[in-house]
Amino acid sequence: MTITSPVVRTDEGAHLPMIDGDHIAKTTVRDAHGTFEVFEVHAPAGPPAPPHISPWSAVLYVLDGSLTVLVDSATCAVGPGDLVTLPAGTPCTFTVTGDNARFLAVTTGDGAGRFFADAAASVPAGPPAPASIAAMRAVTARHGVRLPEGDRVTPASPGGNDARTSPVCGG
Repeated sequence: MTITSPVVRTDEGAHLPMIDGDHIAKTTVRDAHGTFEVFEVHAPAGPPAPPHISPWSAVLYVLDGSLTVLVDSATCAVGPGDLVTLPAGTPCTFTVTGDNARFLAVTTGDGAGRFFADAAASVPAGPPAPASIAAMRAVTARHGVRLPEGDRVTPASPGGNDARTSPVCGG
């Protein structure tokens, strides 16, 4: 078994500032059963990252704040203590619906960390701008992440399907 660090303190981890917040790499675990990565994400209110399709699955566990998460074609309102599963190959993004949010992201495999590090180094942090679309497309192509066609950045709309009523959102 390989673990990047068996204990990671609150202020530890590599900070990877991206267009949708600071992704702090906490650990990567590799063993005979597979690999997973854990990130703490600090996300401000603002325009979201474009919907994207990742080759890894993820679980988001909200610690503070509230989000509207796009999962395939459904939007789910989530808050502290809520968990959202994002299957590999499914369009997804999130919008912070308050001032800011903090959540844990656990991803399968070890591709998300490489993608986040490349994006942090190649795409200006902060809200997505039309000028950063080419850089985003280059990074996503290198890591098997797909963006929708065209250069339009479409947010997950607040007030979408409520987590209590959408089948995708657990209702």
